[in-house]
Amino acid sequence: MNPMRYRAALAAVLILLVAFAAPAKEKIKIEKLDDLPRHTYTIDMPAVELLGDEKALMQLAAEVKKDLEADLDTYEIDDATTMKGYYHNLGTIALIEGDYDTYLMYLEKRKHLEDKEAARLTKGLFAKAYIEAKATGKEGKAFKKELKRIYAEMINPLPYEIVGDELKASKGSSEIVNEALILGMIQSQVQPVLDQSGGEMSKDMATGLISQAYALQVYIPNASIVTEVLAAYIDEHHVDKPDIWADRDFDLGKGDGKAEVRVGIWDSGVDAPIFKSTMWTNPEEVPNNGKDDDGNGYVDDVHGIAYDLDSNPVPELLYPIGALDERPQLQSRTKGLLDLQANIDSKEAQELKKTLKGLQPEEVNPFLEGLSKYGNYSHGTHVAGIAVRGNPYIRVIAARMTYSHKSIPPEPTIEKARKDSAMMRDVVAYFQEQGVRVVNMSWGESLGGVESALEMNNAGGTPEERKELARQIFEISKGGLYEAIK
Repeated sequence: MNPMRYRAALAAVLILLVAFAAPAKEKIKIEKLDDLPRHTYTIDMPAVELLGDEKALMQLAAEVKKDLEADLDTYEIDDATTMKGYYHNLGTIALIEGDYDTYLMYLEKRKHLEDKEAARLTKGLFAKAYIEAKATGKEGKAFKKELKRIYAEMINPLPYEIVGDELKASKGSSEIVNEALILGMIQSQVQPVLDQSGGEMSKDMATGLISQAYALQVYIPNASIVTEVLAAYIDEHHVDKPDIWADRDFDLGKGDGKAEVRVGIWDSGVDAPIFKSTMWTNPEEVPNNGKDDDGNGYVDDVHGIAYDLDSNPVPELLYPIGALDERPQLQSRTKGLLDLQANIDSKEAQELKKTLKGLQPEEVNPFLEGLSKYGNYSHGTHVAGIAVRGNPYIRVIAARMTYSHKSIPPEPTIEKARKDSAMMRDVVAYFQEQGVRVVNMSWGESLGGVESALEMNNAGGTPEERKELARQIFEISKGGLYEAIK
């Protein structure tokens, strides 16, 4: 019997055994996801050393596994995304423990909860191929040859029209991930937290480290196989498709009887001079004189308003990116990353891969922060460009909000949340006063994000106190927005 089929069948049997082995005890229903308990773990060594210390890594994995299993035994969790996270983390632990049957069981559970067909068809294929190749007992080059063969046999029959985009993104990831990148991210994003907390970390940070251990031990040594197999699959199915967008393009054109529509781009900022006649202009404001000419509380709001990282009004509609000579390089790297994800073999993509391969761990954080900074600088302008295309009647009114590009974000506080809340209300009021009909808001905030930022700043007290503070901060910010929308 095929070992892979045997293991898959065994995984299905294990699921049934778990379901029917004993009467189910009544579980506590979770009404809100943040009501789940907070687990913490402590290590007494640098995070990068943990990944190379088998005994310490396995001890952390065992502690995390115990808590994850206890949560599933104790609580009824209806949210599919949260459950997929539990199954993913438990499966990863099973992989690094060498418990492959348990990994396959959790993989089937994850796939059962997946609502996207492409994800169902592709999820876990590399790990499954790795498990089957390990079962052959081969090592070295023979193992890699077997892994490539098995992985290709799993990939090649997949329907390209369904999984094509998913596999292009996977190929892009396989081309850029490397040991230095992972170690650099850990040094810049995890180690500072551990240094402040005396080695204590949350469940999310612990599971992240375990996933990075899997990447270092299993995935990265074989990433070139993933690239080769997916490249061959994509090339085989590639066809020069007709440009469907040309037929769907539409230009309203200028004509009598059409009224202008004011559209708010509430984003990271807009480069107003690019849009010329399609930018709304405040007739009562004198440009760049440093004054609030119309007395509405905003200085130089010629084409809209802006708020800095501390939610203070500022006149600059664009995110302050810094030195001008940085922009071409950051733009090229951003384009290269997007091209890689889309399987476009551009010169920018080639240059990005070359840069990433040459990065040292200490260079990773400045590199990633640069990409994030350019994203803040360019995103709002990109959105505005989509909005105005083919519509000469749009008049864009910009409202810039500012996010940090740093790996360790600023510490969330009640005071800052109140300022954020006031900003939300003021921006909506400004749009109302200017007669805005449509607003695009390509941004978001989450309770988990606030809690994570508190942890990264070693703020908020105990895990339970931090959870409560995060909820207060989030509800204040959210309340301002919801109140304004109402």
